[in-house]
Amino acid sequence: MLLLVINPKFEAVTYYEEKPNLVIALDNSESIAYLKQDEIATQIYNDLSKNSSLLDRFNLEAYMFGNSTSPIDSLDFKDNQSNFSSFFKNYNELYKGQIAPILLVSDGNQTLGNDYLYSAKQNKQAIFPIILGDTTNFSDLRLQQVNVNRFAYLKNRFPVEMIINYSGEESVSSQLRISSGNTVLFSKNITLDNSKASEIINTTLNASQVGVKTYKVEILPLENEKNTVNNYKNFGVEVIDQKTNIALIADGLHPDLGALKKSIESNEQRSVSILKPKEALLKLNDFQLVILYQPNNNFNDLLDAISRIKLNTFTITGNTTDFNVVNDSQVFFSQEITNQSEDFQPTVNTNYGTFIIDNITFNNYPPLQSEFGSVTFKAPEETLLFKRVNGVNIDAPLLSSFEANGQKYALLSGEGIWRWRAQCYLDTDSFSDFDNFIGKLVQYLSSNKKRNRLNLDYKSFYNQNETIVLSAQFFNKSYEFDGNANLQVTYKNNDTNETKTLPLLLKNASYRIDLSSIKPGDYSFTVKNQDEPVSSSGRFKVLEYNVEQQFLNADVTKLNSLATSTNGKSFYSNQINNLVDSLLNDTRYATIQKSKRSTIPIIDWKYLLGLIALALSLEWFIRKYNGLI
Repeated sequence: MLLLVINPKFEAVTYYEEKPNLVIALDNSESIAYLKQDEIATQIYNDLSKNSSLLDRFNLEAYMFGNSTSPIDSLDFKDNQSNFSSFFKNYNELYKGQIAPILLVSDGNQTLGNDYLYSAKQNKQAIFPIILGDTTNFSDLRLQQVNVNRFAYLKNRFPVEMIINYSGEESVSSQLRISSGNTVLFSKNITLDNSKASEIINTTLNASQVGVKTYKVEILPLENEKNTVNNYKNFGVEVIDQKTNIALIADGLHPDLGALKKSIESNEQRSVSILKPKEALLKLNDFQLVILYQPNNNFNDLLDAISRIKLNTFTITGNTTDFNVVNDSQVFFSQEITNQSEDFQPTVNTNYGTFIIDNITFNNYPPLQSEFGSVTFKAPEETLLFKRVNGVNIDAPLLSSFEANGQKYALLSGEGIWRWRAQCYLDTDSFSDFDNFIGKLVQYLSSNKKRNRLNLDYKSFYNQNETIVLSAQFFNKSYEFDGNANLQVTYKNNDTNETKTLPLLLKNASYRIDLSSIKPGDYSFTVKNQDEPVSSSGRFKVLEYNVEQQFLNADVTKLNSLATSTNGKSFYSNQINNLVDSLLNDTRYATIQKSKRSTIPIIDWKYLLGLIALALSLEWFIRKYNGLI
């Protein structure tokens, strides 16, 4: 009892063994099945995952990758992309600071993401490629790439760039053609050999008709050429009649201006002019939308002209904004003036219903800086982004849109939007999610079309390997988003007359359906509410192109380089026993005995509690036996 009162402490040392990890990464893309290696790959995985020697030596973890990365559940080799960089990014997060060599079971042919030679070097772990596929070299002509803009303008000529590669020893001749339907629009004879293994050809085509035009680029195959799938590619161009012109008006320089211009012009249908207020005043009639960046006294005449001709506006405020000018120039909202600034992080309003928001979540996005104080709206507004201060959501709008007097308005209370675009790239290795978000906001503001109860969001054409997602929003008669609508899409392949009807599923503030599995062709579709006579129709094309069928062999050279650069070693599919022996004999992957030293107070020693209980019990029995109790 006295020991418990004093509560001395003593050190306890425990020993345990830690086995190194061994990660199996298996390519689940279509190219494995196309090269007839799917059964071999499955057998390799089964042999490795059940090898008792490896299980005794390592902690085995297995993943498959294609479009994305996931633990191996069942292998089907149906992913239409090979995204190696997705696997290595997830690997870095899971095994940072650990010993975890990688067994990469793949043909080495990458179709998506950053070059895996670069991505793998960041891991600082040995990689042991297991090479799948034929390693024999055959003479092969390949249309490596076709570069073309997605949009062209009526009565203009648009450029097309084609890259042709050749693998082989002998000199060969062929002909390159571009055709639309049965009409050949361009042709050129080419000659290649082992000293001149590639050629870049440029030409221009005429955009003569509004709408989606599809073309086929073809390099005539060699005699007895083994793979002719990679000899042609289809591409599409949407011919438009006019461009949306947007004025970005600012009285000074700021990184936000460049970020906004790049985001908006990522869609070739839009053009942005960065102007001073006085310059913009002379050209207002040329624009469908004006973006007012941090207005001040120099904007007074411009704001009067915008109000007079009823132009749609997007106002962005910040630390250099004159809020007296902003408040006096319109009657729809008012900013409280405190002459103090605050940092505001964004939170998406998932119930926003004016247009569809996809993909972007704004999680962990850096804050924008603007005037501390509330914004009071005098017109019905809809909040797209709420403010968050120090991680706490506050019921205050950061980005809002509203309509009044036949005009459309948006207000963003904060500067520093360039950081959002940079964060998007850090999160996704692409600017596209942020650019699409800004593009949809600009599309809504620059359009003067009457609002419909059923709005659709889709592209006019897709490549076969793209994700084909059709999104829709349905509003009740008060133009409030209806989350209980019963929407169905009926689509028809106009080439085969095949028709199918499917339901759309609610996700956040839109209804969506993924049609990525449909065959190439020309499609028409109708989205209809089954409970009300409200519907909307559209058309799109799916262009035939399977990137996973462009390969004839395994990329042995690249996989060998990967092994060498990471201090690993490559093996062929029939050398699994050699691979196992190499891993078991590799001194870098020995089991490590570790110790854990901890200081434990005696009050936590359970045996002492038992000893005290036993002593008290014995004392009671002895006293009882001797008649002392």
